[in-house]
This record gives sequence, C-alpha cells and structure tokens, in this order.
Amino acid sequence: MTFETISEQRCFGGIQGFYSHASSETGGTMKFAVYHPPQAATGKVPVLYYLAGLTCTEETFIIKAGAQRLAAELGLMLVAPDTSPRNTGIEGATGDWEFGEAAGFYLDATTPAFAARFRMYSYVTRELPALIAAGFAAADTARSGIFGHSMGGHGALTIALKNPGAYRSVSAFAPIVAPSQVPWGLKALPRYLGEDRVAWQPYDTVALLRSGHRFDGTLLVDQGDADKFLEPQLKPELLAAAAKDAGQALTLRLQPGYDHSYYFIQTFIEDHLRHHARALA
Repeated sequence: MTFETISEQRCFGGIQGFYSHASSETGGTMKFAVYHPPQAATGKVPVLYYLAGLTCTEETFIIKAGAQRLAAELGLMLVAPDTSPRNTGIEGATGDWEFGEAAGFYLDATTPAFAARFRMYSYVTRELPALIAAGFAAADTARSGIFGHSMGGHGALTIALKNPGAYRSVSAFAPIVAPSQVPWGLKALPRYLGEDRVAWQPYDTVALLRSGHRFDGTLLVDQGDADKFLEPQLKPELLAAAAKDAGQALTLRLQPGYDHSYYFIQTFIEDHLRHHARALA
C-alpha cells in the first residue's frame, strides 16, 4: 500500500506529516495526518486514531487541539483521517454542512447514490490501519486506541463497541451518542442507509449497548454543559442510562461552562491522551 507525502514538519521533537493515497474503500483520494512522536525514531509506539466532526478535515484536530506536545511526552502516534471522501460528484453530497462531504458519519452507506464512495467505517477500521501498518515502521498497531469529537465521537464509540479487541482504549468529546433519535442522525441515516431503522442500529452507540455490545474497558466522555448542541443533538443522558443498564464502565464528565469548540477540546485533551496512554502502555 502506497501513499504520497504532502508535507512534514518538525514538531515537539517529532514530525507532523500530512499524506494522501488512492483509497479502494472510498473510490478516490483520501488525506490523513500522522504525528510521529520522538520515540518513533528508535522503536515501536502505540497508535491513537482521532475522528473529527462535521465540517472538519484531516487538518482540524492537528492544528486546533494542541495534542502534539503531550503526544511527544507520552510516545503516542496520532493518526487523523479526513471525515469523508471528497470531490465525489454525487448529487446532494455538497452544500449541506450536516450531510455528505465532510459529514460521512463513519458508516458504510448502502443507498445506491452513496454506497460506492461513502464507506468511512471500512476505511477507518480496515484500510487506514493496514496503510499505517505497512507504511510507518514505528506503528505498533497491536496497541491501538480511538477517540473523536461530535460526529467523530460517535464514530469512535461505535467502532470500538463493534470491534472488540481491535482497540485498547476509547474516548470522546461531545459525541452524538444516539443518532437514531436526534436531528443530525435523522437527516443523515436515511440518506445513507435507507428508511429501515434496523439498519441504523449498528451506527448508534446507545442502540449498540442495548443490543449487547460492550467495550472491555472504560468509555471516557467529556461534554460541555454550555454546548448549544447538548439538548437537541447530543443527549449524553441517553448514553449514561444505556451504559448503566448494560454494565458498561463509563466515565461521563459534564464540564461547566464549556461549549462544542476546540477550546473545549484543548482544555481536556491531556486527560484523554493520558487515558489512552495508560491503556496502550
């Protein structure tokens, strides 16, 4: 598996790189970012995948979260893919920030218009890890974690629950935990997966917990209580109830005064990276 280097810069003793490759899963060019910590120059390091939210790209987390300093200290390789395929030419895939390009929802679409290109679930769980393993010698893919924000938090939680053993750690900032029950999901899921709500359940964290899926570890979730999307879109109380009923270990922290922005993520990124580092050590 091959990729092209877009750019590489020194950062906290390591290297921040941006790359592109031809994706078989999404049928086009995909971009992704990798932070190589200093420890990657001399040995294997664990891999932590970050999934970004609506409107974001492979650059958003890398530029805005301030994660590299601590990743360098902890020896974590950070991998951040784009949020969807691009330049698809599909009618309806652009022009709406809540759906389509930049809003792939980390699922494999089944409706005729989107099935060939919108395969972000398979991209994140299969193609991207294989590319990292083949192309970056320092990546210890046997020690992988996953986290994300908003739509990406939804992706991280559902992917970890559905792939037991693939990830040793998982966390999320302000995740969409029940897309089957909120406007963002009710707009996107039918267009990607059709009208049968049974087909939506594999991409809904609350539904997965209630159907018997578990993560062998603690889910760490931070949510700002001043987030304008808290009540209409995020509903962390649904996650708390489902985890309690399922016996799933969950640390859910409602952070006073914080909103949905990357200032919120910057504030608590150290807690999340240390959470992952402990599990990946």
